[in-house]
Amino acid sequence: MSETRSLTVLQIIPSLEAGGAERAVIDIAEALKKAGHRALVISSGGRMVRELEEKGGVHFRWPAASKNPVTILANAARLEGFMSGQGVDIVHARSRAPAWSAWLASRVTRTPFVTTFHAAYKGRSRLKKLYNSVMVKGDRVIAISEFIARHIRQHFPIDEKRLAVIPRGIDFSVFDPAAVTPERREAFRLSARITDDAPVVLIPGRLAPIKGQELALRALARLSRPFVAVIMGPDQGRKDYSEGLRLLARELGLAGKTRFLPGGDMPAALSTADVVLSASLVAEGFGRIPVEAQAMGAPVIATALGATNETIRNGETGWLVPPRDAAALAGALEEALSLDAAARQVWAKRSRAWAMSLSDIRQMCAATLNVYQDLCREKTSP
Repeated sequence: MSETRSLTVLQIIPSLEAGGAERAVIDIAEALKKAGHRALVISSGGRMVRELEEKGGVHFRWPAASKNPVTILANAARLEGFMSGQGVDIVHARSRAPAWSAWLASRVTRTPFVTTFHAAYKGRSRLKKLYNSVMVKGDRVIAISEFIARHIRQHFPIDEKRLAVIPRGIDFSVFDPAAVTPERREAFRLSARITDDAPVVLIPGRLAPIKGQELALRALARLSRPFVAVIMGPDQGRKDYSEGLRLLARELGLAGKTRFLPGGDMPAALSTADVVLSASLVAEGFGRIPVEAQAMGAPVIATALGATNETIRNGETGWLVPPRDAAALAGALEEALSLDAAARQVWAKRSRAWAMSLSDIRQMCAATLNVYQDLCREKTSP
């Protein structure tokens, strides 16, 4: 940032359990701390709070995930005193319910207000459109991809001067094949109970119907070759769904070939995988998994929805397949698993180079912190 003024930035998000928006909160908090600023975060809590605090952020547990209008208004009233007492210079909301509280409080305290669109919010009813509209009330509105920017322009009235496209950033020092030791890969194989040389199909991401794990299993059931599939991600309390996936794997004859992991060493998992599958049923605002997979040199297959059309070069760094098409997924899996060692080496080099051209975490953090400073300058300008 061009100025050295120390800022106090408050980010507000429903929870810090798992996900791309939550990861962005921690990345920005760490960048703020390193730059000499204060990083405050309000959420309803979650397993990522500890990491946030280890990286210099200060967490406050509030009912920020509630969509109850009474709670939203109560949070807004509470925020007014909190922001004044903490000397908050910027409030940054990353989801709709807490954004309403933050926007109401920011208008009273005259604090610059930033929002980030992490998804393509849609709504047909008048009430849903009103609920979504808070995300364009920011003095700056950040879109995490060109796909999201187009969505904002199409569905919401917005002055282009308030819209900033800042793609999600990947830490390429973490997602670096050279940084993953053989010991880490072996530890991942042990945790996933991979005991033979069968190709590994990795399906990362939180367990949720929109993430397409059921579709992925149906595609895998079409394969005749040997493989081990690792479905890696937390169910976030969706016990019925996670148990349903296990039942489906048994029904499809995949029980002996499928492993479920709630989490773990993602770079090691990506480094071990012969192919990475992202079968999302809805458009991804950015989609970290395909970019991280490419950064690790792993062939990746994803549905051609949303920002994956920007982040994957079809046939060169990955495969884009039509949504909800198990046959197309199976065909891409066959092609990916048929790559020989020489082809995989060329593929890996090309994929990493492409991923690194997309979005670096340092660029994302610098651009976001510049947004904060620009708003503070505008506030103090005559």
